[in-house]
Amino acid sequence: MPITGVYFIPAHPNASTALGNITERLRSSFPDEDLIQLGRWTLEQKLMRDTPGLLPASSGPNQRPSKPRYMQFLSLSHYHNHGFIYTSEPAEQPFNIPNASSPSPAATPVAPGSANDSTTTSNTSSMLMTTVPHSSYTTLFQHFTYACQPFWCHRLTVVVQNGVFYDIGDFRVRLGDVRQTYPTNRVRGTVVEIEWRGPSVIDSLDGAVVSDVNGETDSGVDVSLSVLEESDVDAEFAATALLIREFWGRVGVEGAREAILVPGIGSEVKERLVKIKGARNNRGGLSGSAEDNPDPQAGADVARQYMEVLRFNR
Repeated sequence: MPITGVYFIPAHPNASTALGNITERLRSSFPDEDLIQLGRWTLEQKLMRDTPGLLPASSGPNQRPSKPRYMQFLSLSHYHNHGFIYTSEPAEQPFNIPNASSPSPAATPVAPGSANDSTTTSNTSSMLMTTVPHSSYTTLFQHFTYACQPFWCHRLTVVVQNGVFYDIGDFRVRLGDVRQTYPTNRVRGTVVEIEWRGPSVIDSLDGAVVSDVNGETDSGVDVSLSVLEESDVDAEFAATALLIREFWGRVGVEGAREAILVPGIGSEVKERLVKIKGARNNRGGLSGSAEDNPDPQAGADVARQYMEVLRFNR
């Protein structure tokens, strides 16, 4: 569960991208580090947008125009077990029957943790993240493309086909050119993912709970994790964001869009923390998911960042 930041540098359709410039800046800005290519990575994102309603729009003076809703499908080669789906959360109930007798919001009981619980649903986050097994990822997209055409429209597809990554000190840097392949082929720009690989409290969550093969009840949770709270996770993300911004500032490439502390960031880590504490309270190990995908939520935070900078609305 690394902490990352993502930057996107747009490019004109007929101009060269910033990829070569960024690579040279990395070499010159960190002369004490050998810039050795460690491997390649790929990305594919498909953006869908809702279509206008079938009913005529209300012309009332107090009727606000509805905001567009988006659904994004993202595949990252460094999280090859599953794909990511990021969709707009409905702002209101789809049907509102006039003059219907219903209890007032103040009198309506709300179960803790439900969708209507204001303490768990942030007003700043209007997108919902989920993951699906990679074997079902393409099939699900085809379902929305063909079966849900009246409601969702495939707007564009962008890819990073030959991305590279380097380790520079306590950071891992992934970069690559973003090319649009649908509906037309064109260059969109360059994307850079900066991952902090130095010491972090969050690192203690990885593998903190291991199920014993003999069914023993010892969860193996470090005692220090019992005092780790969600506020500590937020503080860790905020502190690491400063390190990532300082790193990017040394590179000195202007005109980039930044996605670090985006809405919903840290949810992956907080969900993991809740599971660990639950396993500790139950005095049992936290069993993984399927053997081929031990952590189905891995990469959800960085996926949010990619989808923020690659949601080209125009």
